[in-house]
Amino acid sequence: MNDRFKHLSKLTGNTSRGFNKIAISAVAFTTLTFGIGVHTLADKAFKTVYYVYVDDQFVGTVSDKKVVENVVNSKVEKTENNLNSQLDLAVGPNLTYIPEQVFEVTSNTDDSKVAKKLDELLSIEAVAMEILIDKVPVYVKDEKAANEVIEALKLKYVTEDELKQIEAQQALDNKESLPPLKEGETRILDVRFSKEVSLSEGQTTPKQILTIEDAVDYITKGTLEEKKYKVKEGDVLGQIANDHDMTLEQLLTLNPSLQEDSLLKIGQELNVTFLQPLVEVVVEKEVFQKESIPYKNEVEEDSSMYKGDTLVKQEGEEGSKEVIYKVSEHNGVEIEKEMLKETILQEPTSHIVMKGTKVIPSRGDGSFAWPAVGGYISSKQGQRWGKLHKGIDIARPSERTIKASDNGIVKSAGWSGGYGNKVVINHQNGFETVYAHLSSIDVKVGQTVSKGMKIGVMGSTGNSTGVHLHFEIYKNGNLENPLNYLK
Repeated sequence: MNDRFKHLSKLTGNTSRGFNKIAISAVAFTTLTFGIGVHTLADKAFKTVYYVYVDDQFVGTVSDKKVVENVVNSKVEKTENNLNSQLDLAVGPNLTYIPEQVFEVTSNTDDSKVAKKLDELLSIEAVAMEILIDKVPVYVKDEKAANEVIEALKLKYVTEDELKQIEAQQALDNKESLPPLKEGETRILDVRFSKEVSLSEGQTTPKQILTIEDAVDYITKGTLEEKKYKVKEGDVLGQIANDHDMTLEQLLTLNPSLQEDSLLKIGQELNVTFLQPLVEVVVEKEVFQKESIPYKNEVEEDSSMYKGDTLVKQEGEEGSKEVIYKVSEHNGVEIEKEMLKETILQEPTSHIVMKGTKVIPSRGDGSFAWPAVGGYISSKQGQRWGKLHKGIDIARPSERTIKASDNGIVKSAGWSGGYGNKVVINHQNGFETVYAHLSSIDVKVGQTVSKGMKIGVMGSTGNSTGVHLHFEIYKNGNLENPLNYLK
């Protein structure tokens, strides 16, 4: 018998007080039931009974259709009393009853049993507007509410004026070009969703119908209930993240006050809900920016300069340009940036540095140059004031630069008691030279110096009676007379 009723429609109708009057589909059959015995057809009284079906399931037979209607009306009133706002209601699943005329003596009905079964099988659903996002439904009261949800989602990432701007642009003839952007200006090209979003009327339980605010929150976060985790003894961040199917980075993002090495306290609450929006708002826009163009750093080699020495030949200067970008953002995060137009306002000037390539020999040739710029010998090597004067003193130079007497490597450079500021150069051939009483030192230990290179400035530091250079020469550790070597 079931196949005969598959065409029967769902309960529909109009209502007072804002609710659908839920009617019941019925198919009328007139059936005469003949008994066997001495009774004739005329002796029999007829009675109408009703066969009740939920979808294709036979529920039972009732003596009066009001038995079914009373169950439906009772569930409607109960639902109405639990609602804070008016909703259009519908019954589900499909409820049908089929009248049949039978002899009264052969009727077999069970009103109470059918009523109880119907109360279990039937549910009262609300007619709502379904926002379908990639097969996930979100229900709100009506189409107006659905449109407000969609607008609220977009207004999270653009302003009302920008939405109006888009509408105005879309109203333009396609052949009509948009006005050029000005410096610092941004133009919204489009606001759309990352997935298909459609609206259609549907039915659901009243509890599933969300307010506009809750619907926006749910679509944005993917959930209405954020989970919290209370820290227990022995917990560490990495394990907490792993237990909740997320990475440590994701857990730290959800809890900005934490760092990877943060100390956890027992009972401390952590947010462990990794939000996944049902859909993202895609904003495409054009951006006009003025940007600097970095200068290039160039190095030119100079064989006349010693290796390790540098000299700035030309100072670098940044250039400038105007750029128009097409930017795509998903929920406010820049995903793609494409350059549409570039105008160079000023080319950059390269920063050029001269780099010396001349190698400084670390081994002296055994001949020693005068270590000062001019001057005369104010005191020779020998006994003086009751003790040995180990070197020569050079005074009254034309300028106070002190120079290396031969190629070598700086052995020491710094303060040395009565010598004051002193430099010792090892010439890598058995010879060493000493330069004392300097006012300042321009070399450091380990540095390779060439003959004639500046190593300091003449002064009067240490035990000195005036500005001069004290100069000594040693060969294989033995003191030599500088006058035998200087040229």
